[in-house]
Amino acid sequence: MKAISVLMKPSSGMCNMHCDYCFYCDEQVKRDQANYGFMSEETLRTVIRRTLTQAEEMAGFAFQGGEPTLRGLDFFKKLMEYEKRCNRHQVRIQNSLQTNGALIDEDWCRFLKENHFLVGLSIDGLQPIHDKHRRLNGSDESAYERVCKAADMLDRFGVDYNILTVVHADVAERIEEIYGAYQKRGWHYQQYIACLDPLGEAHGKSPYALTPEVYGDFLIRLFECWYRDVQRGRQPYIRQFENIIGILLGYPPEACDQRGTCSLHYVVEADGSVYPCDFYMLDEYRLGNFNSDHLPALDAKRKEIGFVERSRMLSASCRECPYFRLCRGGCQRNRDLDPQSGEYRNYFCESYRAFFAKCLPRIENIAGQYAARRVSRPHG
Repeated sequence: MKAISVLMKPSSGMCNMHCDYCFYCDEQVKRDQANYGFMSEETLRTVIRRTLTQAEEMAGFAFQGGEPTLRGLDFFKKLMEYEKRCNRHQVRIQNSLQTNGALIDEDWCRFLKENHFLVGLSIDGLQPIHDKHRRLNGSDESAYERVCKAADMLDRFGVDYNILTVVHADVAERIEEIYGAYQKRGWHYQQYIACLDPLGEAHGKSPYALTPEVYGDFLIRLFECWYRDVQRGRQPYIRQFENIIGILLGYPPEACDQRGTCSLHYVVEADGSVYPCDFYMLDEYRLGNFNSDHLPALDAKRKEIGFVERSRMLSASCRECPYFRLCRGGCQRNRDLDPQSGEYRNYFCESYRAFFAKCLPRIENIAGQYAARRVSRPHG
């Protein structure tokens, strides 16, 4: 395989912070074994070795949780040792880390900078919102202040990082303030992910849930903020908008929820168990274990359960929608099965329709400007 993407949970679902809307806490309680403890160095080495044996051009290793930094810095130093030792094909390796920032200190920053990690920092916009939904375990300290200290430290050491914000009702309500606050802090790389309802349960029942109307309004208002800065030539990189522009220009989107079908990912629990997606780490989706199975066997199991094939099952009305070329049905996790047609439709369909109806002409205009600059650029 030319490129292989592996996401690991070295601390399983263990975390030093409690987040009200944590989708992984929801998944853990729905499987026979909720927590798998810490990943062993032996399992880490096996994952790295078997991945790099199959990769031809690039291998991406991402670390998430729970909170991955709980596994300790020495574990990640071993990672670098294993990557160097096992990379016999000399493929390009990309490492990334998603963190709540609570344990980030100078030693972590030095390591992340020296080894070219891309860091994702989870922040819920403003301090009142963040501290309401994200609380440090066993401490009255503000989780927001802790993550801001981590951001300051990452800046000081020159570590590349972006901001990941889960969009729930409180975030959606105050997105203009959040956008302005991010701009003031110089957080120019932003990603917004719609809050997930509990797996297999009815939408909109939790206190932090998004309705299609609220999410559509959020997308429009965020775009309005961003577009004003586009006109001034100082817009931040917002992943969803940039991916849409990329689609218009003929590029494949980097975000899996904008590709239309699920990609071939390997999501690895601390014991080595493998799943096709971070949003489906349940017993019925288990593909095997890196400690006992090679990648071809894991791929065969993925095909057997029809995981990717299911992501292609969309209603006729969805495929006939004028915005389908850009929406592509969204994330499989947000789709519901219509019992009458046997087809799937995205819960946020009306959100995307409202957003594109309001904003698409301006998005197309931006894409046209990008294309014009690309054509006019001199060839070397």
